[in-house]
Formats: sequence, structure tokens, C-alpha cells
Amino acid sequence: MTRLLKWTFWVLACGLVLVGLVVWLAACPQQRAEPVAPAPLLLPQEHTATRVPSLPFTDITQVAGIDFVHHNGAYGDKLLPETMGGGCAFFDFDNDGDQDLLLVNSAPWPWQQEGQVPPPTPVLYRNDGTGHFTNVTQQVGLNVSFYGMGVAVGDYDNDGWVDLFVTAVGANHLFRNHEGTFQDVTGPAGVAGSPQQWSTSAAFLDIDNDGDLDLFVANYVAWSREVDFAVDYRLTGVGRAYGPPTSFPGAHALLYRNEGNGTFVDISATAGIQVSHPTTGLPIGKALGVMPIDVDRDGWIDVVVANDTVRNFFFHNRGDGTFGEEGMQVGVAFDRNGNATGAMGVDTAFYRNDEALGLVIGNFAGEMTSLYVAHGVPPLFTDDAIGEGIGAASRLMLTFGAFFFDADLDGRLDLLHANGHLEEEIAVVQPSQSYQQAAQLFWNTGAQAGATFVPMPADHTNDLARPIVGRGAAYADIDNDGDLDVMLTQVGGRPALLRNDQRSGHHWVRVKVRSGHANRDALGAWVTVTAGGIRQRRQVMPTRSYLSQVELPVTFGLGTAGSIESLVVEWPGGGITEQTSVERDRLVVVARGD
Repeated sequence: MTRLLKWTFWVLACGLVLVGLVVWLAACPQQRAEPVAPAPLLLPQEHTATRVPSLPFTDITQVAGIDFVHHNGAYGDKLLPETMGGGCAFFDFDNDGDQDLLLVNSAPWPWQQEGQVPPPTPVLYRNDGTGHFTNVTQQVGLNVSFYGMGVAVGDYDNDGWVDLFVTAVGANHLFRNHEGTFQDVTGPAGVAGSPQQWSTSAAFLDIDNDGDLDLFVANYVAWSREVDFAVDYRLTGVGRAYGPPTSFPGAHALLYRNEGNGTFVDISATAGIQVSHPTTGLPIGKALGVMPIDVDRDGWIDVVVANDTVRNFFFHNRGDGTFGEEGMQVGVAFDRNGNATGAMGVDTAFYRNDEALGLVIGNFAGEMTSLYVAHGVPPLFTDDAIGEGIGAASRLMLTFGAFFFDADLDGRLDLLHANGHLEEEIAVVQPSQSYQQAAQLFWNTGAQAGATFVPMPADHTNDLARPIVGRGAAYADIDNDGDLDVMLTQVGGRPALLRNDQRSGHHWVRVKVRSGHANRDALGAWVTVTAGGIRQRRQVMPTRSYLSQVELPVTFGLGTAGSIESLVVEWPGGGITEQTSVERDRLVVVARGD
């Protein structure tokens, strides 16, 4: 009996210690966990280094005429928006057929005694067709200073000229493109949002298939300078530091319906895109990335939202002007372990050239990139990042921009990550981390078994591997040679314009789709190219990555295929156009009337 009592005592004592430990941990301030060094990445035998091609990228920022410097307003108080950077957009603003470039800037804080003169503004560069750019910001009317974040492009008024929407900490801005010059029409259009909101990524999309582009705007957290000081986040050995989003309340996204007369109506409250906590009623979302994509191929555009430290959203378009949030049902809300991640950039693609849609989300340091792959109909996603070869290699990095593109034109979509930390002195408290981080290029091996992706060695990508504080990322063929060049933005510094200098000799075709008088650029259309027996599908959608927009023409690498068997366009709202006589190594325009 005495022995039994002793054992009972020790069991109870251990239980009390365990309960106390749990309570103590729960009371501790929430911090990002220091990432551990990943185990060596073991590649399948058929993916040996000798099979990995050389894919050199050359930094041509200065010689191309890009003199932009991002100004984040940092002056020592460590305010959270200073860490997030600005986006970029490739688009043809003057309809000359070349991809121009917009870089979003932030600004000094209004309470700073001395501001920069002249104040920072977004910068628009005109492309001469050879990859050389000229700053035309003042001439076109975009020299407006505000604390900018992201950008969306789209011809919202169907006049044949692509317009700009720029998000901000504070009021957002809509610039209408009038034959190559821009007019701020934010007020009359009704899309400024609240001056207290912090908007990040945005997208033009046609939610109701009426031919007018509607507007989705992601909001991050409920932030103010006063709240930031009240949080007073600190790191041992560093002092005051940039606080995590867990210290700030969430915020609802915005959805504006285009009325077709130059104005928008805010339908956020009735459309089903405002997700609140069932107990507190407070907003859940902390959105950084937005991806419009018709996931279930029912003809209605859906929206994926990457949320930072809370579950991701999948807004399923019901076809009646409303959405159902089904992220948990389809499997994209959490990572493979059931945890919310520090999600930033997002993109989708049929990267295997089969029926499985892939969804990539860049995450915080210590969290692998998520690569959700759809299985079955209706789709159910599983996170296959480890098996697909990007899990271990992405674990240490803090990934913002992320997108699929065919870097070597072999007919298989590769994957790029733009990386960089938030805290300049992060190495003081986390020796495994650095503020500047190299971008990563994952080459698509086309494997039918084993890992699909192999991380490219730094000496195979040249200047792409130079460490920066990466944020936004986008691609375009800036010099009209058929392959895709890359822009990486950097917080508080110069961007990197990287010319693709691959020499594979692979063939390609670029497809530009044009509709009649509605949804002129056919955003949401699907383009399918079959060449050499390989069927590739792409969605026409500039919104990808983080805070950024890619070019509108869709590029297909053809590898060594001798001819193109067919080119099919599935138009938004219905209808199919097929062409069977398509030449390689050129831009093909597919147009239809309404």
C-alpha cells in the first residue's frame, strides 16, 4: 500500500508539473521559431547534377536604365509596414507591344519632421522593345506620393488601355489609362477603401462573367503606429524589433463589383469574403497574397488568399455573385501538419502537364514552402512540397514572391522564390538566418516518378543567386527574344532586373488573347497548346506572386517539338477558339468579337 501511495504521489506530481509547463508556454509571448538546418536534400538517382541545365540570369538593372530605389520610410522606430516592401508590374501601358514596368514605392511617414525631396512616388518605365527602359512617371501623371504596397493591372473600363490599381497603407489609388497617360479616378470610382486600412495584394477579375472587371483587394492587419508601439515587440540582444502579425488583429478583404460606368460598388459584406471568428466576431484574415483561379473548372473564377499566420482562404465562386469560404474543405487552409503558416506569395499552375493543379505558397523562415496538389473532382489538395523536391530546400528561407514559369522553354514549368528576412539584425538571435537571402530557382525535371523539382545550384543561375532582401517578383519577355526575364523587388533598396540568358535552343510560342468589347484582355481565359504530343495549359491572369503582376501574353516553351498541333482558347463565360496552323518562335494573337 505504501508503494502504491508513493507511485500515486509521483504520477500526480508529474501531472501538475506538465500542466504548469503548458500554462507557462501559453503565457509566453508569441515569437517566430528559429528554423533548424534542414537535412541534406537527397535526389532520386535519375536527377543527378549532370542533368541540371545551366540557366544563367544577368543583372541588367543599371544598364537597362532602372534607377529606382525603394523608400520604406524606416527611421528607427521599427514599424511593421517598413518590412513588407513594394510590388511590381509588367504591362504594356502604351499599346506598342513591349512590356513596360511599374515599380511601387512607399514614402516617409507623415509625422517625420524631414521628408525626402522630391517625395518618393511609384515609377513607370517605358520599354523600347530591346529591354532598355526610360522613366516616364511625370509625363504620364503617376508622380503621386503615398505609402504604396502592391499593384493590379486590368482594363476595367474596356477602352483598350490597361489601367492601374495601387494598394497602400491608407487610401488606395485607381489610375485610369487614357491613351498612355493616367488620371487618378479613385474618388469617383469609389475604391479608395478606408484611410485606416492596410491593403496589400489586389486583382482585377470578372466574378460574374458580365465582361466588366471587378476588383479584389486584400487587407493585411489592423495596424496603426500607436498599436505598434503598444505591442513593443523586442528580441533579446537586439532590442525593439519588427513585431509578428500575431500581435495585431486581422482585417477583412474588399470586393468591388464593376458597374460598367466607371464606378464600383463595395459588395464585400454580402459576397461572402469577410471571414470572422465564430466566437469574437472579429476578422480572421491577414492577407498578403491573392490568386484568382477557376479551381473546379466550372466557368466561374475563384479566389485563393494566402494569410499570414492564420488559415488560408479558398473563396469558391457560387455563380450568383457570392462566394463560399472552403479552404479547410479543399485542403489549402493549413500545412501538412495542420498548422497555419506565415504565408506570403502565391501562384497556381498545371506544372506537371497533367490534370493535377498545383498551388504554391511561400512561407516564413523555418516553414517549408507549401505546394498543394489537387486530386480528383471536386479537387482535394494535399501538400506535396517534400515529395516534389522543394520542401527541405525551402525550409530555411523566408519566401515572399513565388511563381511558376518555364525558364528554359523545355515545356515544363519551373518555380522561382524571392527570399529575404524582415529583421536586419536577425543573425544576432538566429545564427542560421540572414537578412539578405538568395532567390531560388527550382528546375522542373518532368519526372514521372520521384521529385518533380530540383533546386538549381548557385553557379547555374549566376546573378539570380545574389543575396538581396527580396519581396515582389514578376516575369516578362522584356527583349522580345522568347524567354522570360525576371524582376525582383527589394525592401529599402534597388530592385534586380534579371535578363534570362539561357541558350537551350528550345522553341517557344507566345499567345496574346483579345476579346471584343468586354473583358478586353480575356482575364481568366485558358490557353492550351499541344506540341510534340505534350499538352500544356495556362490561365491568362497577371495577378501572381506577391504584390505583383506578370505580363499578359502567355509563354509556352516547346522544347525540341517540330510543330504545334493545336492552340485552343477557352474564353471567360464560355466559347472556344481553336487554331491548328500555328508557327513556332513568335507571338500569336488570338482575337474574337463579342
